[in-house]
Amino acid sequence: MQETGFTPKRLAEQLGVSTTTLRRYEELGLIPDVPRTDSRRRLYTGPHFLAFTAIRKLLKGYGVPVVYEAMQLQKAGRTVEALWLFNREQFNMQEEKRRVEEMLMMIRKSDFSLFGNVTIKDSMTIGEVAELAGVNPSAIRFWEQEGLFQSKRNEDNGYRLYTQAELRSIIVISSLRKTVYFIDHMKQLLHDLDNRSFAKVERSFRLALQKLDEQLMLQCQGIAAFMAYTAAGEP
Repeated sequence: MQETGFTPKRLAEQLGVSTTTLRRYEELGLIPDVPRTDSRRRLYTGPHFLAFTAIRKLLKGYGVPVVYEAMQLQKAGRTVEALWLFNREQFNMQEEKRRVEEMLMMIRKSDFSLFGNVTIKDSMTIGEVAELAGVNPSAIRFWEQEGLFQSKRNEDNGYRLYTQAELRSIIVISSLRKTVYFIDHMKQLLHDLDNRSFAKVERSFRLALQKLDEQLMLQCQGIAAFMAYTAAGEP
């Protein structure tokens, strides 16, 4: 085979990664099959470069499992399924943005009686609270274990029950968990919320919306790189 293309070292330098990373992506089935030279050395081509570029850009906007699954789907010729996977993640982020904006409006109005067009009860199950906040019940249990809030127990069956105040805390945590990284900082925000220091909490919500905007831009840049890779065809 004529040696035209990228050696592993050259491609790694172009992408700013290690050759180990290139091999790992290959072993995981994220890129097209790599041809070998007559001396059995890997030789990457233009489509491989585009595939690696797509992976690196997608990882900035999406989680590892999503990117890996999408790239495996693309290798199998299932491009549309990969795009729907990205679409699902963007829909989830749109829902997160909606919850953050709604909570921000509630803070500005100092009215926490209605969320998602649902009148907030003062005794809710963990399932009801999880659905309203858009999180898993396991996340709520973890936050409670960390001392961010405290539920009471149903005297008849021992199940957790949550009041409007706890739901408010859970929605704040779920909205800000990607931008408030330390438990102590989150505890302070919840303290500010309880003490009606809404200006400090509002700043955190505006930052959360800014981060979502930035993530959307990164996701779109990743999809653009993915589409450039799909347009290149097989090496």
